[in-house]
Amino acid sequence: MSTPIRFFYRGAVHEVNDVAPTQTILQHLREDLHCTGTKEGCAEGDCGACTVVVGSLENGELQMRSVNSCIQFTPTLDGKALFTVEDLAQQDGNLHPVQQALVECHGSQCGFCTPGFAMSLWGMYLKQEGREPSRCEIDDALSGNLCRCTGYRPIIDAARRMVTLPRVDFDRAAVTGQLQALQRDAGATYEYDGQTFHAPRTLDELVAVRAAHPKATILAGSTDIGLWVTKQMRDLTDVIYLGHVAELKTVREQDGFIEIGAGVSLEDAYAAICKHYEAELGELWQRFASLPIRNAGTLGGNVANGSPIGDSMPWLIAIGSELVLRGPDGERTMPLENFYLGYQVKDWRDGEFVQAVRVPLPRPNVAFRTYKLAKRFDQDISAVCAAFAFTLADDIVVEARIAYGGMAATPKRAAQAEGLLNGRAWDEAAVTEAMAALAQDYAPLSDMRASSAYRMKTAQNLLRRYWLETRKDNPLPPNAVNPFATALA
Repeated sequence: MSTPIRFFYRGAVHEVNDVAPTQTILQHLREDLHCTGTKEGCAEGDCGACTVVVGSLENGELQMRSVNSCIQFTPTLDGKALFTVEDLAQQDGNLHPVQQALVECHGSQCGFCTPGFAMSLWGMYLKQEGREPSRCEIDDALSGNLCRCTGYRPIIDAARRMVTLPRVDFDRAAVTGQLQALQRDAGATYEYDGQTFHAPRTLDELVAVRAAHPKATILAGSTDIGLWVTKQMRDLTDVIYLGHVAELKTVREQDGFIEIGAGVSLEDAYAAICKHYEAELGELWQRFASLPIRNAGTLGGNVANGSPIGDSMPWLIAIGSELVLRGPDGERTMPLENFYLGYQVKDWRDGEFVQAVRVPLPRPNVAFRTYKLAKRFDQDISAVCAAFAFTLADDIVVEARIAYGGMAATPKRAAQAEGLLNGRAWDEAAVTEAMAALAQDYAPLSDMRASSAYRMKTAQNLLRRYWLETRKDNPLPPNAVNPFATALA
């Protein structure tokens, strides 16, 4: 029997029975509910015109996160709360401080992108609790929103102004109570017009559903699968959603690893990892897609997708991360680098899914760095993503681990360059030879992001940069090689 979708919306419980499981939240808002404040721009999670805020209970606490409604499927709202730009105006008819600040600072011209900016700013407004945000916090909150006519200066001014206006409180307790009443004790299945959306609540339920539907699409953050529907027009008959499985949303440290459940958002995963690797991964965290994408997407999904230009895999491979897979026969653990067999080919067994990613905690004498090259600082796909983790002793390379994204059909280690460096003195002669050896490890393609020659030259130069930062004599500080280091500090 099909279970209706229930979520808190506009002050009441909203129930849905008659939409396709792959209908997006944006489509439901505009086409079914006729709430057209939320706009459709790119329909792929890039422009932010469709930004909404979704509230969910995580460990009993209400979490409010900005997401792109154009790529999130409506059934994922079950048991959650949805807030759109229509929710911001006050009952007395006055504008919310976010909206009032945009008006006062002239933060809108054509106005098409403004509702998305307003919702991103509101998401930040809830977190700031009256504290003036820093420029870095503002830039991060707005990283998923594009405006082509107003420019960002007046919008940034509005972000500063909004916290100086009379505070409008948000009733978290009331929303929490509503969501507690909507929670289900067991998994649910939503069906419509030949499509099925499975939403298990426990790991055991997930194993059973996956075994029963081995060809179903596994959905986590929908930041890639959403585009299968909106851009490729794929018909997904069976979908298994991981977003309600509590066991997959845990982060724990044990046995020398940080274990990140497959349902943990990218934002939460990087926050946990950067407690130990802030200097090494802080910039990559900020530059990984945008905040709404990181709020929705998961580290487990990024790894399972296995894109050769995904930003997580090179550094995960370089520091020796492991993958925990779960299937009908139980768990198995493997080095992440062994999971990728070829372009979009992975070492799956029937009925398996990613259960967790295990990231090693920092180890003595391991010099770890990661670098991203892209056309833009924010919200851009890498042309080259490089990661290096060398174990050094008395300026000798005990073990070299080099991994690149964007250079091959899969995220891949540089075996030839590593072999040349192992046991060598970490000096300019060694790094020069290793740079040349990268041409034996990779034969990158040319595409819209970069040419083959550019990729190879920059990959080699990043290895030299790593040496400049980690050499024993006169290593260069981060601000000498990275113009953003001071701003990020």
